[in-house]
Amino acid sequence: MKKPSSSALWRERLASPLTWHYVGAGILLLLVIGLSVRVGMDWAATNGRSTDALAEKQMELKSKELQTAPLRGLDKRVEEARSQMLAFYDKRIPPNYSSISDRVGELQVKSGVRMSRLQYTQNPPGADLTEISLDAGISGTYPQIMHFINSLERDQTFFVIRTMALTGQQGGLVNLRLRLSAWLRPADAEASGLPPTPDATDSGSQPAETKPAAAPAPVRAKEGE
Repeated sequence: MKKPSSSALWRERLASPLTWHYVGAGILLLLVIGLSVRVGMDWAATNGRSTDALAEKQMELKSKELQTAPLRGLDKRVEEARSQMLAFYDKRIPPNYSSISDRVGELQVKSGVRMSRLQYTQNPPGADLTEISLDAGISGTYPQIMHFINSLERDQTFFVIRTMALTGQQGGLVNLRLRLSAWLRPADAEASGLPPTPDATDSGSQPAETKPAAAPAPVRAKEGE
């Protein structure tokens, strides 16, 4: 029996549906492999970009947390500061003008100094307090004056020494001009009936550095007593 030639055998195989089935399956397999590789590469790139974006967002969030950290609990701190301020007012702000005047008189007697030309005035009211100004001449020995000044600074009533100016010295006595501030609540200051502080009302027309220059005349009059 005669064997078919190789060309005839190839033609027979090419004509067979099974052969074309295998060829189609192979092509499909290659396509699937190619698509899988492409999808894998795209997924890796996308995953890398997502990781970078996530890390960037995390860094941004951390930065925002650090920036807002000082504001955490701010409302509680404000309320605490307000409570401390009110406690300070209750403890060191007197209830009326006479309390200030009486306390200054007590400290004067204890220290041994002598005060003259004592004048109280009030500044324009603030939101919570009104400043009460005291302007006076003080005479005494150096230890007496230092005792008086230290007593004012350490007193429970809140006093602030604005200025002290030496106006004269005779024998062992020293003459000073003292400007002192205390505070009242606005309603208590208004009830005191004190006149307004001249420096506070004239500050718009008179430079601040020239204000003390108008004061020496009455002080020098004290020296001639």
